[in-house]
Amino acid sequence: MEEKEIRPQENKMGVLPINKLLVSMSVPIMLSMLVQAMYNIVDSVFVSRISENALNAVSLAFPVQNLMIAVATGTGVGINALLSKSLGEKRFDRANLAASNGLFLGICSAVVFAVLGALFSRTFFMVQTGVEEIVEGGAAYIRVCSVCSFGIFIAITVERLLQATGKTIYTMITQMLGAVINLIFDPIFIFVFGMGVAGAAWATVLGQVIGAALGIYFNATKNTEITLTLRGFRPNGEIIRRIYSVGVPSIIMASIGSVMTFGLNRILIDFTTTATAVFGVYFKLQSFVFMPVFGLNNGMVPIVAYNFGARKPDRMIKTVKLAIVYATCIMLLGMAVFQLLSPALLGFFDPSDYMLEIGVPALRTISLSFLFAGFIIVSSSFFQALGHGGLSLTLSLVRQLIVLLPTAWLLSLSGKLGLVWLAFPIAEIFTVILAVILLTYTYRKEIRPLLAEAE
Repeated sequence: MEEKEIRPQENKMGVLPINKLLVSMSVPIMLSMLVQAMYNIVDSVFVSRISENALNAVSLAFPVQNLMIAVATGTGVGINALLSKSLGEKRFDRANLAASNGLFLGICSAVVFAVLGALFSRTFFMVQTGVEEIVEGGAAYIRVCSVCSFGIFIAITVERLLQATGKTIYTMITQMLGAVINLIFDPIFIFVFGMGVAGAAWATVLGQVIGAALGIYFNATKNTEITLTLRGFRPNGEIIRRIYSVGVPSIIMASIGSVMTFGLNRILIDFTTTATAVFGVYFKLQSFVFMPVFGLNNGMVPIVAYNFGARKPDRMIKTVKLAIVYATCIMLLGMAVFQLLSPALLGFFDPSDYMLEIGVPALRTISLSFLFAGFIIVSSSFFQALGHGGLSLTLSLVRQLIVLLPTAWLLSLSGKLGLVWLAFPIAEIFTVILAVILLTYTYRKEIRPLLAEAE
């Protein structure tokens, strides 16, 4: 199928050459996510200068932070899929409803996390460890992040609206500004103001709030394809149901990471608290590899969803194939870095000799899973773009709960910490086989009929 010339009345996602479109949609998001990954790493680098317990506090806080991000991004996936599909079908009123209801859901989510964080932050850490320094620092960190979570929920929501209409350059600007603010104020709050671990949380929140404000401004002034307004707003049950039909499986899928991290921390802490610090450092470092792939996916999803709505299967297939190639290349590069430079990577976190001793083999073993992760992540996002959130959920359940955690627990019974890390590549091997099976099923059910129709 030859690519058509762009007509002014058509959205670029339906007519621009696929490679150019995917690159233009994804690269700004990938760059902004690389910056986010960098400031996450720098955040932990600063905290590690306080003490290993301070680093542990931030590491053990990850499941809660990840849960907030999961709810925000999962809801955003639902918004993005419905909005892009509505634009592809030229149903602009429904696109506007998706945008306004999506912002409403983001605000509601922030209120829920604010209440939970104010009441249960300390309890969350006491369940994991009895070390008072970790409990106090971690509780303070999570309390700030959750009570002020409106920044991250609004920021992610308005960024998804920009992505859904192809305005990814503005998403890059908002995310990069938030990252720069965090980088500047991290050392100021932590060391100059003497706020310790809580200072890192305040710097993060400040960046999120400023990013959210700029995102709202860009949607109001630059996003001409949708009208975002809460004036006279009334929640629309049908629109909310459609958002969550894709969003809830995505939320659960991303939240599984929180359950996995919490469970693995419980397994590792029985060996030593240093093991949990290593695992926390790994998660900060791996984000520098995974974030660009997630950025690629964020660029891919609206393209696939739009062309699904516009009934252009050839463009969908080309998009997914290219995304798999790019994602796999990124992951292979990341694996090479982890294999060759693990001592240097850990060196940024002021490690003890023991942390280096167990951390270097941990990073090298876990990074073997990168061989398969790119393909799995793209496959999962493809299912989401078609509205099959349940298939994405199935992949995540197998990858992070059904296989990974039980395997890690069984390997821990050997009493050898080094074997526990093998659970990661083992889980990826099982999941990539399942992904191929589900992709074949989806192709036969959704894509093949469209191809027959186009002939």
